Amino acid sequence: MKKAVSLMMAAALTMGLAACGSSASTDTAASTADTAASSSEAAADSTAAADGKVYNVGICQLVQHEALDAATQGFKDALTEKLGEVNVKFDEQNASGDSANCATIVNGFVSNNVDLILANATAPLQAAAQATADIPVLGTSVTDYATALDISGWTGTVGNNISGTSDLAPLDQQAAMIQELFPDAKNVGLLYCSAEPNSVYQCDVIEGYLTEEGYTVARYAFTDTNDVTSVAQTAADNSDVIYIPTDNTAASNTEAIANVVIPAKVPVVAGEEGICNGCGVATLSISYYDLGYATGEMAAKILAEGADVSTMPVEYAPNVTKKYNAANCEALGITPPADYVAIG
Repeated sequence: MKKAVSLMMAAALTMGLAACGSSASTDTAASTADTAASSSEAAADSTAAADGKVYNVGICQLVQHEALDAATQGFKDALTEKLGEVNVKFDEQNASGDSANCATIVNGFVSNNVDLILANATAPLQAAAQATADIPVLGTSVTDYATALDISGWTGTVGNNISGTSDLAPLDQQAAMIQELFPDAKNVGLLYCSAEPNSVYQCDVIEGYLTEEGYTVARYAFTDTNDVTSVAQTAADNSDVIYIPTDNTAASNTEAIANVVIPAKVPVVAGEEGICNGCGVATLSISYYDLGYATGEMAAKILAEGADVSTMPVEYAPNVTKKYNAANCEALGITPPADYVAIG
């Protein structure tokens, strides 16, 4: 009997030790897997540091305004975080709203044989496309790549040395916002710069949605900053509501537009938050900083991991938020719905 009990105790002890060993092995395996995953991720972020490579990145921004500035900063922050501050150098230049300056800047980047070009807005993207077929180019704050680069049969990928991110907020949702805020309006004016292809594209698309909603739509196009005020006045005189797309010229002249539309008591729904903050009452907003950051992550994959830019689909902002300009809404006697968030 004692022998049987002894054998049973020995067996139980052996099973307990085996169980402990199994648990320890599982924990060790899980820890090893976690460590491997972390190491793999860290390796991607530290490739530049490991080989001592310093990447030279040229940044061509069309013009200074809130949205483009945020996109550039997001891009730089992401790339610095991924590659390390000492492993990336930025040559950041502003074209002051001039397409010819974009070409000069980008050609300089090509002559200096930079490792990658960031084209912040449509005109820099077009200049980069003309300047090089070899250096990777990433666009950001570009609304529609097919329009910007004259691509037919768009599939979501440019397919050469170009990719990037788009700042297009869904135009059907923007039209629905106008309907939600101003259901009794009759005439909607589209105010934009005729020299910006992506502004024309947005107006083409949203006009169809607005017409379906029963609005009478008219276009009011300025050619540059010199006629923004006069064209805005004509739009205000003939519109119940004005829509401004993601337009760089408008974004740089919001004060001039506000000085027309606010005294005229004509509300502006804007395609992006910066314009709304200057002269609008509401917008379907995306984060340009996040957009630029996503572009920086794409750049890190190209530079440090050898990703093929030609196979990288254009990426879009994952989230949109209904926002309103509290001061302008108060000035115009507009009470936004409860699900709108105040800018600021």
